[in-house]
Amino acid sequence: MRVNRILLSSSLIVVALVIQVSVLARLHLPGAVPDLLLLTVLGLALVYGHVGGALVGFAAGLLADLAPPADHAAGRYALVLCVIGYLAGLVKPESGQVRSATGPMVVVVAAAVGSTLLYAGVGALVGDTAARHVGLGGLLFTAALYDLLLAPFVVPGVMALARRSENDPLAETNPAKSGDVASGWLSGGTGLRIGGQRNGLRVKAARARVARAGRIKGVKRL
Repeated sequence: MRVNRILLSSSLIVVALVIQVSVLARLHLPGAVPDLLLLTVLGLALVYGHVGGALVGFAAGLLADLAPPADHAAGRYALVLCVIGYLAGLVKPESGQVRSATGPMVVVVAAAVGSTLLYAGVGALVGDTAARHVGLGGLLFTAALYDLLLAPFVVPGVMALARRSENDPLAETNPAKSGDVASGWLSGGTGLRIGGQRNGLRVKAARARVARAGRIKGVKRL
């Protein structure tokens, strides 16, 4: 991986893990805990692709395995996030832009459900049956719900930072299009495109200035 990818990924992973352990885990919400680390891996994988997503996922999962108060075998969550990061990277948008919220929402729900199932499956292989006592159905539902509610505030921002660190020409030469990542999430449910609205307002303003200038010239000539 490039140096800028490593620096950005490391910073985001550490911040996400600290917030998840010190804040989200202490909310004592029913069922699962909102997985900020998973959402960070998804945002990076949707920009870096399947190879980068797998590497980022493995590093993030291994850090979570070693960070207190982890109570499971080291490498368990690293395997889960490595697989999730790889699969999420496979659906990376070709243009790098997310114009609709539907696709990312499906990815988030699938990742939340898949990571929970995979984590429980690996736990069953090593003799950890905690998921059975808690209730796997409740964990799946709450994990998907919490991650889906948190995703619009995390994934677009992570993707925008990752694209900037990649020196993406699209993000540098056309700042309006770089907002499509966030606008796709915020406007996907309404069918509106914020970027298109901004461009339309600019065109209308330019036309109004031209018409005003024409009227002024006509008055002077009279």
